[in-house]
Amino acid sequence: MIGLFGRGDDPCIVRVREAAEDLGIPHVVIDEDRLDPASVRVDVREDGVGAVLRTIDGVIDLDRLTGVYARALGPADPTPGAVEVSGLLTQWLDVTDVPVMGRPMSMYSNGSKPHQARLIAAAGLAVPTTLVTNEPDAVREFGSAHGRVIFKSISGIRSIVQEVDDAARSRIDRVRDLPTQFQARVEGTDVRVHVVGRAVFATRISSEALDYRYAARDGLDCDLRPSTLRPEVEEACVRVAVALDLPLAGIDLRVSADGAVTCFEVNPMPAFSYFEAHSGQPIAAAIARFLAGDAEASARHTDEGESEVA
Repeated sequence: MIGLFGRGDDPCIVRVREAAEDLGIPHVVIDEDRLDPASVRVDVREDGVGAVLRTIDGVIDLDRLTGVYARALGPADPTPGAVEVSGLLTQWLDVTDVPVMGRPMSMYSNGSKPHQARLIAAAGLAVPTTLVTNEPDAVREFGSAHGRVIFKSISGIRSIVQEVDDAARSRIDRVRDLPTQFQARVEGTDVRVHVVGRAVFATRISSEALDYRYAARDGLDCDLRPSTLRPEVEEACVRVAVALDLPLAGIDLRVSADGAVTCFEVNPMPAFSYFEAHSGQPIAAAIARFLAGDAEASARHTDEGESEVA
């Protein structure tokens, strides 16, 4: 039996639950919004850590699960009881021997984008030329050397990617108050890659927006289509996910016209449902299969109509 831990109405949790139902995979949803009243008992033994969860929905022997998909966002109604139990479950995810997609300690690399970039590069994917600074003159020199430059947060907090245009240059002295990440702009096509175990799902994004996640806000279109990558690029994506200890990873690439591939960052808890809904790729089914024990799924998922982008 697989476990799904998060809010019961979260689109990603819903899609994995529905995929498990379609595949006939036994599953249980540990709904963060149904954890009051609830209790957790954790037993530390010589052979590992055992845990039992009791909720209004029943009793779950957690260490008997074959795998857990964790997308813990916290209870929508954070009562003291729900927050306490959710916190205990989150701690259990870090110490259990049960395979976990979304283990909290595996999220840490995303807390520092420069640190994560070094891990990505060491695993075999190119990263953008980057400057992290709070010195205005350093930013000006970087812009002179690289032409078009973008900036974004260095932390794990989502930020909107923006270009250093004339308006930004007029405010450049403000960088003294907050170290910021600047990167040489990379031209090409955006590709979001979801790695599930060894399975790779690439989605090509066509948009005029600098940051396609906010295309609608700027009145621009965003078209998502299933695509394929060269085998060596897919293998590099799998290596990056393994290096970051992420059985499920959302990897942001940009592919230039000559086929060069640059990796911007890796999302350790990707909202894959958006990409699945637009591309039709069976990401949720791959997650359910992985959790059920199919860790050696094919690294390539191609169908007629998919286009190769790198």
